[in-house]
Amino acid sequence: MRTLPSWAFLIAVVALVGATALCSVGAFAFAQQFAVDLGTSGVQVAAFTDFLGVQPTVTPSPTNAPPTETPRPGDTPVPTAPPATATVDPLAGYSWDDPRRINILLMGIDQRRGETGTFRSDTMIVFSVDPVRRTVGMLSIPRDLWVQIPGYQPNRINVANDLGDSGGYPGGGPALAARTVRENLGINIEKYLRINFDVFERVIDLVATNGIEVCPETEIDDPDYPDAGYGFIAVYFPAGCQRLNAEQLLQYARTRATEGGDFDRAARQQEVIRSVRDEILTAGGVLNLLAQIPALYTELTGSYQTNLTLEEIISLAVLASEIPQENIRSGVIGVDHVRFETTVTGDQVLVPLHGALRPLFQEVFDGVGSDSTSDTSSTVELSPAELRQQAELEGARIVVFNNAGVAGLAGQTRDWLLARGVRVAGVGDYPAADNAPTFIRTYTTTIPLTARYLASLLNIPESRIERASADGLTDA
Repeated sequence: MRTLPSWAFLIAVVALVGATALCSVGAFAFAQQFAVDLGTSGVQVAAFTDFLGVQPTVTPSPTNAPPTETPRPGDTPVPTAPPATATVDPLAGYSWDDPRRINILLMGIDQRRGETGTFRSDTMIVFSVDPVRRTVGMLSIPRDLWVQIPGYQPNRINVANDLGDSGGYPGGGPALAARTVRENLGINIEKYLRINFDVFERVIDLVATNGIEVCPETEIDDPDYPDAGYGFIAVYFPAGCQRLNAEQLLQYARTRATEGGDFDRAARQQEVIRSVRDEILTAGGVLNLLAQIPALYTELTGSYQTNLTLEEIISLAVLASEIPQENIRSGVIGVDHVRFETTVTGDQVLVPLHGALRPLFQEVFDGVGSDSTSDTSSTVELSPAELRQQAELEGARIVVFNNAGVAGLAGQTRDWLLARGVRVAGVGDYPAADNAPTFIRTYTTTIPLTARYLASLLNIPESRIERASADGLTDA
């Protein structure tokens, strides 16, 4: 059997996070053109360039300039043009040059100001960006999803962050939550970002002084919304488009007082993310935030946790600004993808249906329509962990071919797979590389579970598993 990577199929990240959760850091990446315009118009942006560590280029005066004539009494002064201000592009050199798909897990926790301790995640969204094809997928995960948390008993997925922090897991709660997503849903998460809701409100206050526009289809009336003092307040949003301030926007994104409960809430959170991104990409949003960035970055330290470097955040945000709105897809793990069950303790939980999840992932991450079918749709439903166990028993011989023309990509992919316990027999370059999407080719009479496990591991749809006879690529 053989895997055939095209442009990149290692793990993945998302740039929209820079435009939402860590707007305080990432949003200034969207200011590239605005910084140039500001410099051209003479507006000083020294604090911004100092923050980035960029030294402005100073052009020395020519040594052969004509001497300046001393004006005589009675002469009419001749106006002189102000000296030209050097234009500095503070984002020059920041670009995301890795062609591989990258996924990032965004989490929000209900940590009130001044509170310490460990917390369950209130929001979980996976962002997946394809840097080559300039697409982004957003997938919301319900907090009541019933999963196996590595090293612990089965529990709701939102408990992983709490357990990771309280149990001293390497990387803390975000790292354990990322591993939980990977092992239960088969979505590879290497980057994560966790924020509290104070961060959200602070950023919105700066980036959108006139609020953010949202458009609820039906009215929302919640008389029992939890307030900051662990009491309750009434919140109400009429149907139709309206602009909300930071506090209202957070209430809009968090309330569950609709017929669809958590599923509706997940859809609203994605609406908020899109609206915030649109606001940041306008001149007003960037100008409101530009001068505040250095102080904001320092102020928010300790209110978020991430394994992204500052340089990665800037580069991802630049990439996000280049992705058109029509290339942003979204989805929610909803009623069609879960089974409602009650635990022995009487808790209502959602058990994932992996067979139903695969088409959702294909649609969100790869743009494959939900009506797409493949010859694997009738296979026995197995979780990613079960697939891995069965794949190890098959002992398939795996070879990786580079179909992207990116030097060293096959070797990088082999190393990535080896780090995840997948043995790779060899690597090579695919003849006449055409940069087609990654696919998996099997040379057996049936599609082995190894192929399905690799598809799950690499975040590619099972429709890209194909059968083949001997083709000269291997000695199979």
